[in-house]
Amino acid sequence: MNQDLRYPIGPFRHEGEVSAQQRLEWISDIASLPTKLAAAIEGLGREQLNTPYRPDGWTVRQVTHHLADSHLNSFMRYKLALTEEQPTIKPYFEERWALLPDTLQAPVELSATLLAALHERWVILLRSMTDEDYARSFYHPESKKVSRLDIVLGTYAWHGRHHVAHITSLRQRMGW
Repeated sequence: MNQDLRYPIGPFRHEGEVSAQQRLEWISDIASLPTKLAAAIEGLGREQLNTPYRPDGWTVRQVTHHLADSHLNSFMRYKLALTEEQPTIKPYFEERWALLPDTLQAPVELSATLLAALHERWVILLRSMTDEDYARSFYHPESKKVSRLDIVLGTYAWHGRHHVAHITSLRQRMGW
């Protein structure tokens, strides 16, 4: 079997309209991510946390901190899109963020705790949103695309599962 280690659950795909049921499933994914991440990193030592999930990939530590960084940015983008008319969001260089000292050195528990609190707030917001709210959007100047919040929800539900699978598939391959 020739598994692409970059995409252990495959790339995000969704076509057509997003149903209310699909949104509920994605919100459930967002809600459960902190628990799944905590289980994925539980019991890992320093050497394991500093192991890349694939050749030339990020370490488990970097992936964990990236999840908190990325989802924090997404939460802010939701708030901007809900309070402004199609705001232009601020892109960031995730690959550079992954090389900052806090990402390379901080205990993963800090980002796991941050992610848990963030997702609690995010889920409250997501569950309160109307169909009209989910149709709101923001503009990404790098990709030059307009993104609707319902599709962004799916992207981040996938994003969390994707990165947890990086960690769990590494653990499985390494026998941890």
